[in-house]
Order: sequence, then C-alpha cells, then structure tokens
Amino acid sequence: MFDSHVAVLLDQAVSLVNTLTDGQARGRPYAAPHGAELADAIDAAIPRTAASLPRAIDTEQAAYLAGTAHRMREVFQAMQDGRTDTAAETVNTLLRDTGAGPRLDRTGAEPWQMHFHGANDSFAAGCSASCATALALAVGGGLAGRLGVCRAERCDRVYVDTSRNAARHFCSTACQNRTKAAAFRARKDAGG
Repeated sequence: MFDSHVAVLLDQAVSLVNTLTDGQARGRPYAAPHGAELADAIDAAIPRTAASLPRAIDTEQAAYLAGTAHRMREVFQAMQDGRTDTAAETVNTLLRDTGAGPRLDRTGAEPWQMHFHGANDSFAAGCSASCATALALAVGGGLAGRLGVCRAERCDRVYVDTSRNAARHFCSTACQNRTKAAAFRARKDAGG
C-alpha cells in the first residue's frame, strides 16, 4: 500500500481533479468552479495541513492548479482504460513541468520531512509537483491499478482504491448504492 505521505498527496490529487474538472458527479452534471470561485474551491479542496507552502492562491495560481487537475485526470482515465504507457508519459510531463524533486525539509524543531517541491515554490507549483510525484509513485510502483474513475452511470469522479483487496469501483458509497439500486430495479423489472 501507499505510505501515509503519498496517500495524503494522492487524496489531494483526487480532491483537485474532482473539484476542478467538469464532468458528471453522482448522476448529475458537474461544472467546475471558474473565475472568482476558483481560488475558494481550491482552498476548500486542499486541507490547510496538507501543504507546507505559503497559501496565497491568486488568479494565476488558481489557473495553474486547474491545468494540473486536468492533466492529472488524464492519468486516472488512462489507468482506468488500461493505457499505462499514456499514464506514465503524462506523469513524466507533469514531473518535468512542475520541477518535482525529492528533498528533506525541516521547520524549526520539527522532524525532517520529505517534500517533492522546491523551498521557494508557489503554492500551486508545490502542490502540483507533490501530486505529480505521488502519481509517479503509484504508476511506477506497482499500484497503478489503484487509480480509478467511478464506474457508476453518469459519474466520472476519480478515486484511489485503498481497500485491502483492490476491489473498489466507485468514487463514493452514494454511487455504489445508486448502481446497486438500479441493478435491483432492473432485475425486478425483468422478473428476477
């Protein structure tokens, strides 16, 4: 499984993709926030404890993170479709474009911590680099199959499968229940 730091970064990637990309969510159309709403949506999507970078999200940084989210969605979709080479190529581009690289940091008397962004990176660049690295560790570390896109009808939200048996197929319990209820109704209507 993923170590705790990578799991946090993958959760952050999922949150950014699901918040910042248009599509469908739980059976309804989903329009990602734009304009003035974008910075607040990013602030809500990434817990304050998740990033060690200065948290000033201006219009430029919001647009940068939205672009990163669209590219990360491509990784999840490629893995769902069994296109590992495409996922790896997209991750490599993200790593290159964000300047991701491992380094140890320490603040005050805190213990040393692994970070995947530069000490002077902006919030957007640092978050993007960290998420790209987490995706690289998943795709290149034998856990790529744990990246998925919800299989419920009319939902395209992404998820990371952290279940013990790698059997997750839905972004949420709501989508799982919606799918089970539809299957039950179909069987009942068919006389089964």
